[in-house]
Amino acid sequence: MRKRVLSGMRPTGRLHLGNFSGALENWKRLQEEYESFFFIADWHALSTDYANTSQLRDFTHEMLIDWLSAGLDPEKCTIFIQSHVPEHAELHILLSMITPLPWLERVPTYKQQQQELKEKDLSTYGFLGYPLLQSADILVYKADYVPVGIDQLPHLELTREVARRFNFLYKPVFPEPEALMTEFPKIPGTDGKKMSKSYNNAIYLSDTKDEVWEKLRTMVTDPKRIKRTDPGDPEICPVFGLHRVYSSQEIIQQVDKGCRTAGIGCIECKKWLNNALNEKLGPVWERRANLATNYSMVKGVIDAGAKMAHEAASTVMEEVREVIGL
Repeated sequence: MRKRVLSGMRPTGRLHLGNFSGALENWKRLQEEYESFFFIADWHALSTDYANTSQLRDFTHEMLIDWLSAGLDPEKCTIFIQSHVPEHAELHILLSMITPLPWLERVPTYKQQQQELKEKDLSTYGFLGYPLLQSADILVYKADYVPVGIDQLPHLELTREVARRFNFLYKPVFPEPEALMTEFPKIPGTDGKKMSKSYNNAIYLSDTKDEVWEKLRTMVTDPKRIKRTDPGDPEICPVFGLHRVYSSQEIIQQVDKGCRTAGIGCIECKKWLNNALNEKLGPVWERRANLATNYSMVKGVIDAGAKMAHEAASTVMEEVREVIGL
């Protein structure tokens, strides 16, 4: 039997190139090698955005369309919405009974996000406990691997600790999931910062070709390159950062040389990048256009995914209840 992989994403807004290259491209490869479960973490979205849920359903629907457009195949992986599988919540409750409070308080992102999101009241049980809900998400499928970046390792280590404690207190039920270390390419936004919807600097998968070009056309470049005849430094230009991810080696070399010698202008450089993005995103846009009007197909994916996830999770929960004595 193939090893099992699980990962999820919070539906807090439209997906952009950072999500596409940082997660979805990797998930597309994983579905070929592992028994893969990918879920839309709508309960997790409530941990920080509980006061504004007006767009939660729309964001969830759009995220599913983006996933399918990016190449996730419901014939090769299980795609589902977290809240449609109540076993996640049941296991979270049971794990909360045995998890020491200091384990949650020491998770690095707990205090970090409280500082970064000062405008929100995060002094809630749900926010403190969301790393344990993540643990339940993973353990309820007995996932062997979780694809993570280095900043997410503390969350996975908490899951491993919780699994060990459960197995010690009752009987060995849960394997300790291992990290599939993933190098996420740094995707610069149109202002040079990390691409993020929070910075209003993102290129979205739902953008049209014209919208993508307009964002590239006005994108910041080397601030020292004022005139067309001024040589530039591609190492500090966010446009070149996108070339490194999406353009061919031949184009990357031409841009590097042309920028340093003033052999090409910034608009020409951006046009080459636009061509590369059109080639990369063309199939995504085509699939997205078809899915946007095919509500029954999208609903079918949701329903089938929930059924498959429920079957897998309910089997584990039967074992959990038995060893606890419920």
